[in-house]
Amino acid sequence: MKKLLLLALSAAGALLVKKKLDEQQAERDLWAEATETNRAN
Repeated sequence: MKKLLLLALSAAGALLVKKKLDEQQAERDLWAEATETNRAN
């Protein structure tokens, strides 16, 4: 029973970490888009 609980907690923790990393990537993408310079001209 303890192993199942540990597995569930580990999975929940991994999901939280993944969500946080995705949010950080989205923020970096927005920042890059907002600050990019037009080098074609």
